Amino acid sequence: SGYQKAMMDLAANPSLSEAIMDRVLEHKIQYYSAAIAELLSAGIESFIISESDDLGSQSGLLISPDMYRRLAKPRHTRLFETIKRCSGGRAAVELHCCGAIRGILPDLIESGVEVLNPVQVSAAGMDTAELKREFGDSIVFHGGGVDSQATLPYGTPAEVRDEVRRRIEELAPGGGFIFTPVHSIQHDVPFENFMAMIETFYEYA
Repeated sequence: SGYQKAMMDLAANPSLSEAIMDRVLEHKIQYYSAAIAELLSAGIESFIISESDDLGSQSGLLISPDMYRRLAKPRHTRLFETIKRCSGGRAAVELHCCGAIRGILPDLIESGVEVLNPVQVSAAGMDTAELKREFGDSIVFHGGGVDSQATLPYGTPAEVRDEVRRRIEELAPGGGFIFTPVHSIQHDVPFENFMAMIETFYEYA
């Protein structure tokens, strides 16, 4: 498939991969520059720019940390610096990046990511207490309020309540936490579990 070939080209044909990434980067820079100008002209004083670049699977990174640092990080850095410059510092940079990405989280922070979405708590190494302890002073966690792969659709309301309390108690102290479930709420989530999540959240609101 095209996706498989693109992944193989990162190692087998890096010059082609870099040329493609540079074209995508230029388009993104043009888009965000124009979009931010419109927001500022409308008098909007602060906002979040959310970029998406999934780099993790359930068990690990899709590419090695070294490959990320060589190929993707310089382009992330340029894009995020452009967003900050065009917005005059008014924009916060959020990156949607699923999976087990703990190994490159310091690099994402260095590149300019200020908000991480989601916090995929079921993925390897994504323990919320450890993430908060290691990175809580440097990044805002958006998501991770309850596991949307297992607990929310398949747990009991009591299990949902217990996990919501635990995630809030681990991620919220000192600020830097936006409560949502890990990912979108799907059709298989029982209404009772949805209400258990909402009611437990409001215990802390």
